[in-house]
Amino acid sequence: MKSVPFAFSVSVVVPAMNEAENLPHVFATLPSWIDEVILVDGNSVDDTVAVARSLRPGLRVVRQTGKGKGNALTEGFAAATGDIIVMIDADGSTDGREIHSFVTALVEGADFAKGSRCAPGGGSDDISPIRSLGNTALTKITNWLYGTSYTDLCYGYNAFWARHLDALDLDCDGFEIETLMNIRAAQAGLVIHEVPSHERSRIHGASNLHAVRDGLRVLRTILRERDGRVAAPVRLREEHATAA
Repeated sequence: MKSVPFAFSVSVVVPAMNEAENLPHVFATLPSWIDEVILVDGNSVDDTVAVARSLRPGLRVVRQTGKGKGNALTEGFAAATGDIIVMIDADGSTDGREIHSFVTALVEGADFAKGSRCAPGGGSDDISPIRSLGNTALTKITNWLYGTSYTDLCYGYNAFWARHLDALDLDCDGFEIETLMNIRAAQAGLVIHEVPSHERSRIHGASNLHAVRDGLRVLRTILRERDGRVAAPVRLREEHATAA
């Protein structure tokens, strides 16, 4: 029988495209008490789905109907049934053992738990100098425009109460999904806690992220949202990561 540390159900959404080699490591880090794992398959041509099903009995597979990480996450969120939704990557860069810290932040009062590689206790083995510079600049722009105090804008390890999914109102397809979530969580006046997270290097394969192209998409998202909505100042509190 699994030990359940929380009184709320937790769904983990994992977007994946051709990640068969990485999934054994990723799934090995997931806590045993997770209630639901949803793999959103972006039309993989390798054994991603078969490997995932062999590793996780009861796995739910969503076949992505569109393209891009943003679309994959949106479809995965819509399929989730848990009280809490956690988003992680399928390349091995996000450590499932940190899920305990994200869920703890939510149970202790946060509406949205935002991973940060730049908060004390966080870090990255993977981010390049140009990506780090771009992330810093985009984070500062967002904080200036929206009254937030984020330390790490472009990071895809987040968790939130499923009841706030409508407030996030996600409608983008690419890597800018993380930025859009952070901005709209602030605009909705949600209580946001930053959770220190350590990003690992991708284990196998190459990332689809393009620093300049996707950085420009993020910038356009920041400016577009400012033109269309009014943000509410948000106070952040850092949470210290603990392994499950």
